[in-house]
Amino acid sequence: MKTKAFQKIYTHIENVTKATCTIEAEGVTNEEMAIVDNRPAQVVKIAGKMVTLQIFPGTQGIATDAEVVFLGKPPTLKVSEELKGRFFNAYGQPIDGGPEVDGKEVEIGGPSVNPVRRRQPSELIATGIAGIDLNNTLVTGQKIPFFADPDQPFNQVMATVALRAKADVIVLGGMGMSNDDYLYYKTLFDNAGALDRIVAFVNTTENPPVERLLVPDMALTTAEYFAVEHKMKVLCLLTDMTLYADALSIVSNRMDQIPSKDSMPGSLYSDLAKIYEKAAQFPEGGSITIIAVTTLSGGDITHAIPDNTGYITEGQLYLRRDTDIAKVIVDPFRSLSRLKQLVIGKKTRKDHPQVMNAAVRLYADAAGAKTKLDNGFDLTEYDRRTIEFAQEYSRELLAIDINIDVDTMLDTGWKLFGKYFTRDEVGIKQDIMDLYWAGKAS
Repeated sequence: MKTKAFQKIYTHIENVTKATCTIEAEGVTNEEMAIVDNRPAQVVKIAGKMVTLQIFPGTQGIATDAEVVFLGKPPTLKVSEELKGRFFNAYGQPIDGGPEVDGKEVEIGGPSVNPVRRRQPSELIATGIAGIDLNNTLVTGQKIPFFADPDQPFNQVMATVALRAKADVIVLGGMGMSNDDYLYYKTLFDNAGALDRIVAFVNTTENPPVERLLVPDMALTTAEYFAVEHKMKVLCLLTDMTLYADALSIVSNRMDQIPSKDSMPGSLYSDLAKIYEKAAQFPEGGSITIIAVTTLSGGDITHAIPDNTGYITEGQLYLRRDTDIAKVIVDPFRSLSRLKQLVIGKKTRKDHPQVMNAAVRLYADAAGAKTKLDNGFDLTEYDRRTIEFAQEYSRELLAIDINIDVDTMLDTGWKLFGKYFTRDEVGIKQDIMDLYWAGKAS
């Protein structure tokens, strides 16, 4: 062993696998960063004096006499106002051609906020997307995933949310993005003049998959800085958490750990919870809201990744292609925001809960009518009206390209009720009906 100031240097590697190496070392801490043969690495296991390091770019070409330098600290990020408007890689290094950020150096991946320091969420996060704001309203401090098939335009939806959301800072954590998606985000934010409130950490398909494991912690450390120290409303967008979990599986399998369900590591639940539990509404005023994408394999909701995600988060948003209108919609049947009742009718107009419930019930009636039609049964006149209503409801309120405020969503709902149904068929409370029926919304 050789030594330098503040560093531990070793030159004898005991074992090398596809993703890790093992050496005998002392005074090393878990999650400490190191440089192995000029490649970034991190301590993932300590057994007595034997230390296993996860090498992010992979181990190909590393000899047993390669130099291993321990840096004496876990991954860190420099935080300051200079983060705004910038794009970084998984290590927090600029990838946008700009200078290094100067600021306070903090460790990433710290513990979640103590529950006693959290306040019950009570503020609306408006996205402008009616399928979310009307039926699945989001609340500050909430954690919720988009469940989507890989071929659906979830990155475009996330970018849209970033531009429309009423938040002080948007932090994007991109994992396994194609270069096209990365450039899409960067160009869209730049052209929209929104870069001054965007911070992005990006791992592309050209980067080592294992580097994705750093991205959520980088993004959430940034979110905590702005939410806690600057009392800001922060929206953290994470895409794609399935690729993050796949990276966990790669490391786990290459360390010869026994896999659990669907080849995922047994620690998957705690690994995901460590990320999602960072969402919080702070008593001092700041908040972190997490919206994440979880892509589904063949629509399989029972896979370990969405299954564990569903236990941790407070609902889910489903994207589905509606063949009747040839658009992607937020599915009202499979989507759910468990915290929406904290704000609808309180932070929004008092008719919001009634309009939401009536519209989904009538949409369900239309689904039943279409099943009758498909099976060759005769339709009633009411059935035909529900089918026409459902198509217009999807086109004007559920489609992801709709960008209107909540009051306009509610007014649109009332317009559709009046167009296709009688007051009795809509089934809304009389006092609400008297205020808003037949164009009386104000």
